[in-house]
Amino acid sequence: MDEMEEELKCPVCGSFYREPIILPCSHNICLACARNILVQTPDAESPQSSRASGSGVSDYDYLDLDKMSLYSEADSGYGSYGGFVSAPTTPCQKSPNGVRVFPPTVPQPPQQHLLPQPGSLPPIPRNSCITCPQCHRSLILDDRGLRGFPKNRVLEGVVDRYQQSKAAALKCQLCEKSPKEATVMCEQCDVFYCDPCRLRCHPPRGPLAKHRLVPPAQGRISRRASPRKISTCTEHELENLSMYCVQCKTPVCYQCLEEGKHGTHEVKALGAMWKLHKGQLSQALNGLSDRATEAKEFLVQLRNSVQHIQENGVEFEACLVAQCDALIDALNRRKAQLLARVNKEHEHKLKVVRDQISHCTVKLRQTTGLMEYCLEVIKENDPSGFLQISDALIRRVHMTEGQWGKGTLTPRMTSDFDLTLDSGPLLQTIHQLDFVQMKVPAAPMLQLEECCTQNNSATLSWKQPPLSTITVDGYILELDDGNGGPFREVYVGTETICTVDGLHFNSTYKSRVKAFNASGVGQYSKTLIMQTSETGLPPCDIQSIGAVAWFTFDPASAHPDIILSNDNLTVTCNSYDDRVVLGNSGFSRGVHYWEMTIDRYDNHPDPAFGIARGDVLKDVMLGKDDKAWAMYVDNNRSWFMHNNSHTNRTDGGISKGSTIGVLLDFSRGIVIFLINDEQQGPVAFEGLEGVYYPAISINRNVQVTLHTGLPIPDFYTPGEADPTGSVC
Repeated sequence: MDEMEEELKCPVCGSFYREPIILPCSHNICLACARNILVQTPDAESPQSSRASGSGVSDYDYLDLDKMSLYSEADSGYGSYGGFVSAPTTPCQKSPNGVRVFPPTVPQPPQQHLLPQPGSLPPIPRNSCITCPQCHRSLILDDRGLRGFPKNRVLEGVVDRYQQSKAAALKCQLCEKSPKEATVMCEQCDVFYCDPCRLRCHPPRGPLAKHRLVPPAQGRISRRASPRKISTCTEHELENLSMYCVQCKTPVCYQCLEEGKHGTHEVKALGAMWKLHKGQLSQALNGLSDRATEAKEFLVQLRNSVQHIQENGVEFEACLVAQCDALIDALNRRKAQLLARVNKEHEHKLKVVRDQISHCTVKLRQTTGLMEYCLEVIKENDPSGFLQISDALIRRVHMTEGQWGKGTLTPRMTSDFDLTLDSGPLLQTIHQLDFVQMKVPAAPMLQLEECCTQNNSATLSWKQPPLSTITVDGYILELDDGNGGPFREVYVGTETICTVDGLHFNSTYKSRVKAFNASGVGQYSKTLIMQTSETGLPPCDIQSIGAVAWFTFDPASAHPDIILSNDNLTVTCNSYDDRVVLGNSGFSRGVHYWEMTIDRYDNHPDPAFGIARGDVLKDVMLGKDDKAWAMYVDNNRSWFMHNNSHTNRTDGGISKGSTIGVLLDFSRGIVIFLINDEQQGPVAFEGLEGVYYPAISINRNVQVTLHTGLPIPDFYTPGEADPTGSVC
């Protein structure tokens, strides 16, 4: 819980919160500190008199203009009021965290603001303004002054529990001289005992045997615990908070509703919203907890990288020294320079990794502190107090989770030293001796959308990984014999596309490719399985081309909220709204079939599966516009949808483990849907022409895995017309 301490300290005084209040920006501040940073706005001189004097626009003009803009923001009296910072002439001091703090209107002892006494503080002057010390947004106070801000009882309770857990050990109450440390507390007697006093004064027999003894810390908490306070309205102090205004996001009382301020707003029961927001905060914490776990694993990886860098650096230095010692005296003068370069690279790598460790450690500590604070807040049983801060906490959790986004948990430096000493030059070139950077190439990536077969020929296309900067001198393409035999080289060269003719009809071939350069041969690509046509079939018959129907989800065209994994075959989402992702291959001819399995299905959402044009909307459910043709389904039934038109409601839904099949037949221009290998409803859509991409829309409650390269279901007989392949 030590990492939570930063969440419990006031940004002004730097101490634990005392009587914290909630500003409209959702930040907290001590009540006494709020009085200390109040600023009184000038109202003695009007803008008209200043302008009439011929002196131009004064500072007061800007203050009045800011005041006008402040009141115009949704009539809330809250906005970005920057004119107060330069207006006061009273010198300012700085709090422990660098926040500018203006002294109070009436002098007070240095420690007085920590423990304010009722009635001892001066009244709030008219036209007072307070500026949040964290986000620097300002607010003009109304007639209620600081009483208009709700008290953060949840935060106050968390601070109290935290301070109790850090307090000194409790002493025995019955020791006559030099009390010993208490070991138990009797809940019935309400007394702390050390072991000797417990045996002497509280023997475990007779009536005392039924008393309950608890650890001292637990006894202190139970002693101080009090029933939940009934929250009262800040505007109507005699009224209890019993409802929650959804529009204003604040608890309200019945008098607030009767007076009309919230009369037209949507209100809900306080208890129901309390449970709802607790659930949302808990769900948000799950995602943040996963990021924290990943961060801890990442820190272990970084610390291991330090060791690997150390070991590789020592090994590289030893190799370099051995090579340099074999050269003549002229090489020895060069050796010092080369060692300096290695050490510089060594230190650079260590510095980068250590800086990343430090940065990630700080961010993880902040994340863990926020998590612990949120968990403590969830323990609170004060609905209104919780709802006052729940929205802000949920936003902070989502924002902190977003900070652990792509690239944050990726090492910025490798542990390898990509340097090789070339010791072959002649002595006369010794002064030009330098490192050369050379490694074997990475494994090429097969471009599945451009790979296809035609009759007894196969065309394969590949490329280097996007981030690879290693020089490639050429490629080696290998195929097996079509019968499970050994691989053989069929092409060696610099091209990245190759067509192999003369293969056997009706045979299944495995293919792979690797790259090479002067340093050696790299790793193989993934193996691609292709099926040649049966003798006499037309070119590119989709039923006999296994390679054409292999595709994945396309991260480039997916909505930013989409999360891909498993080589872009598994997809989920981090949003509660429906988001669309397309396949990376488009089809315009032939017969195609693919399936998706439901890996996770929570809270009965409505995922949609189907086909779409390349310019389909990505931020709404699939089928809402005229660019998509889809079936959306819940746990009980399904509908077909195109251009927001819902048709053919059919019983039968999905659950975890269900399989959704999509059959696209361009020979008939139709699409059919299947659930668990059974056709779902009639033919869904007809008259399909042009290029279509496989597509789905999901939210965060669903996870789906794609399966491609599947045969056509046995129950279906393809049409006769245009039985050709897909867009490659």
